[in-house]
Amino acid sequence: MSKNIKQIISLLKKKKLNLSLAESCTGGMLAQNITSVSGSSKVFTFGVITYSNKSKTKYLKVPYKIIKKYGAVSEECCHSMLVNLEKISRAKINLAITGIAGPKGGTKKKPVGLVFVGIKKGKRIKINKYLFVGIKRESVRKNSVKKSLELIKKFI
Repeated sequence: MSKNIKQIISLLKKKKLNLSLAESCTGGMLAQNITSVSGSSKVFTFGVITYSNKSKTKYLKVPYKIIKKYGAVSEECCHSMLVNLEKISRAKINLAITGIAGPKGGTKKKPVGLVFVGIKKGKRIKINKYLFVGIKRESVRKNSVKKSLELIKKFI
């Protein structure tokens, strides 16, 4: 993964782009992976871990009505996290992750392993839905980071 991150950082530098993150189920794992690479401070400008619903509403200004109607693990919540992250960070590329890492917390409609990863660059927004089944908490988090890095690379 480190080689992939180095490529991403190099591309961001080359294109004079910066990156900000809003993480929930990954708990800062994506930011940790990015900042483990020397030179990342040139492109990584802001990261926030909004693990609880309260932090999503307080810091990322996700409307409570979105969380109440759709849940914190939803495309709608991810979209709101993303749009508001951009307002706060003013980064060129913004990425938000929200999901259920498990082993508890899942339901039939929203099982453990359900993750939404959204990215925004300018007016372009893409939100991907993933379902990582049959794996443990740490693997859900690692897979979410991997998919996030792939998405960043595509958007650069």
